[in-house]
Amino acid sequence: MDENSEELDDYLDNHYIHRSNWLRAAVLGANDGILSTASIALGVAAASDMREPVILATLAGLVAGALSMAAGEYVSVSSQTDVEKADIEREKIELEEMPEIELQRLAEIYEKRGLKKETALIVAKELTEHNVLAAHVRDELGINEISQAKPIQAALASGASFTVGGILPFLAVLFLPLKSMEYSLYGSALFFLIILGGLSAKTGGSSIGKAIIRITFWGTVAMGLTALVGYLFNVNVG
Repeated sequence: MDENSEELDDYLDNHYIHRSNWLRAAVLGANDGILSTASIALGVAAASDMREPVILATLAGLVAGALSMAAGEYVSVSSQTDVEKADIEREKIELEEMPEIELQRLAEIYEKRGLKKETALIVAKELTEHNVLAAHVRDELGINEISQAKPIQAALASGASFTVGGILPFLAVLFLPLKSMEYSLYGSALFFLIILGGLSAKTGGSSIGKAIIRITFWGTVAMGLTALVGYLFNVNVG
């Protein structure tokens, strides 16, 4: 039994769906951190011939962005959690008030998935006897441990990854030559985005090439438009 359990754990370790929640938040945060701070730096650098305004704007964007990402992720995922909890409470009431109808509903779900009507009813009865609420939450509501919202985890992953992503362009602003900084910023940010795309694809078990193309294309569009705004206004911030 222990050997079978170990084999099952090894099998599950070869899949990546259990990483989807924190990986989504982390990639989103890091991507926003790189793009937001690099875009701010590009826009200000395009309109200024001094380093100080670029540093100040980039640092402000980094701090505000990290806090905003963490707060926004926490609020949005908490809303999802509230919906899940409300649905589970409604399901508890329905199971108490109309257990037979709920049993039939569960059997119909299994039947639609390919089981014969008799088999579906047997499965529904056995799962109901084992843990009626868990069966309905998982198969009727579609909520499981993998997909269940975790606000704190998502907020920490987003805020921390935004900070890590944002620090990279900020360091570039501090140390890159002031002359033609826009081009250096764009090149370094693109390099960071390529690394992020490759790492996220490898962690999630998806295509590295597709991830890199997607993240660099939209990154180029975002940074290019921001730099264009700076050039168009061409305000000497210094």
